[in-house]
Amino acid sequence: MKLKQISVFLENRKGRLWEALDALANAKINIRALSIADTSEFGILRLIVPDPDMAKKVLEKGNFTVKENNVVAVEVADKPGGLAEVLKVLSDADINVEYLYAFVEKSGEKAVVVLRTENTDAGIKALKTAGIAILLAEQVYAL
Repeated sequence: MKLKQISVFLENRKGRLWEALDALANAKINIRALSIADTSEFGILRLIVPDPDMAKKVLEKGNFTVKENNVVAVEVADKPGGLAEVLKVLSDADINVEYLYAFVEKSGEKAVVVLRTENTDAGIKALKTAGIAILLAEQVYAL
């Protein structure tokens, strides 16, 4: 149920994002989802890739600082309030969401939300108890 996410520290300078993505492209690593948060001096690129261990090696070889984190991917109804329903489950269970990012499945019927909570296991338990569909890593990689 846990999904490995690669977090890459990027200096906020011209070409650095391209260098990271080009390194992955050259290694034939496809990106399933990504998010970037930045400040004036640096950014954190978060990636879901089919082979996180290989991606980490490739990026570290390119002199990037890389960290692996556990996240959870859930299916959300692609309708107004769909995400709010999921977040209410976590709020009611007193579980803080540190960040999230989303994408729509190719079918367009469901959205996939990647969540990082302060307690991954407690988050999974609360979501499962509420009947929220949690995706396996293999399912996300195949989207």
